[in-house]
Amino acid sequence: MIIATNEGKARVRATIDAYAPTLRDIAAYIGANPELGHQERLASARLTEALEALGCEVTRGTLGLETAFIAEYRSGKPGPTIALLAEYDALPEIGHACGHHLICTMALGAAAGLRPLMDELGGCLRVYGTPAEETMGAKVDMAAAGLFDDVDAALMAHPYHQFERSGSSLAMDALQFEFRGKAAHAAANPQDGINALDAVIQLFNNVNALRQQTKPDARLHGIVSHGGQAPNIIPDYAAAQFYVRSASRAYTDELARKVTACAEAAALATGCRLTTSNYEYSYDELRTNEALSDAFNANLVASGIPPERIASGHDNGSLDLGNVSLRCPAVHAYVQVVDQPYTLHSIEFRDAAQTDRAYDGMVFGATILALTAFDVLTDADLLGRIREEFREAAAAQK
Repeated sequence: MIIATNEGKARVRATIDAYAPTLRDIAAYIGANPELGHQERLASARLTEALEALGCEVTRGTLGLETAFIAEYRSGKPGPTIALLAEYDALPEIGHACGHHLICTMALGAAAGLRPLMDELGGCLRVYGTPAEETMGAKVDMAAAGLFDDVDAALMAHPYHQFERSGSSLAMDALQFEFRGKAAHAAANPQDGINALDAVIQLFNNVNALRQQTKPDARLHGIVSHGGQAPNIIPDYAAAQFYVRSASRAYTDELARKVTACAEAAALATGCRLTTSNYEYSYDELRTNEALSDAFNANLVASGIPPERIASGHDNGSLDLGNVSLRCPAVHAYVQVVDQPYTLHSIEFRDAAQTDRAYDGMVFGATILALTAFDVLTDADLLGRIREEFREAAAAQK
């Protein structure tokens, strides 16, 4: 039986509204118990228990990652495969200041709204539990393993101070440079030392000289992670960590090679030995599927959000969803959950994101995700546009 659009969407809304107390309870629990990436045992347990209660088949420990999971409900009928992405890692010291306790419950709420209709709609519904987005994002592993290759639409929404359409993000490499020299007394016999800190300082000078010859979208920023033990000892070990970012994976790779050359030159100039490594995963740029994004925004407008309140999207940060978006059509929209322009990764946003106002925004975001997924499951023309756009974008990158 084909479900009429208005009837189907009304059922989705009613189901999510009835499930809202559970969503609020889980969001409050995860918000009050922040866990760092790959340590999200409490969050993963609550989410998987809730998904099993919805009738999904849950596989825990995906790819050997303890807190990752995939929850799936197959209708047994032909149809698209929908992916809802859940993040639930917190930040060091400041907890859920990026609102991941709301991201995961938006995904859960959307699944709750769709699940009762799936046997009528056909297709497959999946919720991907993706740990450690802030550092060693599990979406990178999942994308590389092909776990999104059969997905027709991957959807997630991020809490924010405004509505913002899915846009782009920066590809990123996380580079660590370790210099090893020779210790000596800085006053008695400095000539016998090889100063590893000098190499780090020279690295920063080299990178600063490089900046003038980079494209406007380049971002090169680093810290001295180890600079020595005491001022009267020539440091025999020093290290720096850099993020290298740009709007594309290809240019980010080029920049990473140039920054590495800056480190090699610093090592040569100072006589140090250099070790280079990646201290976090590399993220690709987000490639928004505009047909899917338009469907999401149409549901926002139909739900009472004026078009002028939906800002254009461009994320100057980096997302592991970028890696997913190169494997299947994807969107990463922003949903308003606070009424003040608090910045993400701030204590102010953390506190505001654990209020009734934020939970209302979370339930609304879950509803928009579910309504958009409903469109993909029922509108063959929309599905065709999503697939064709993705094929064209993939071919253009070859």
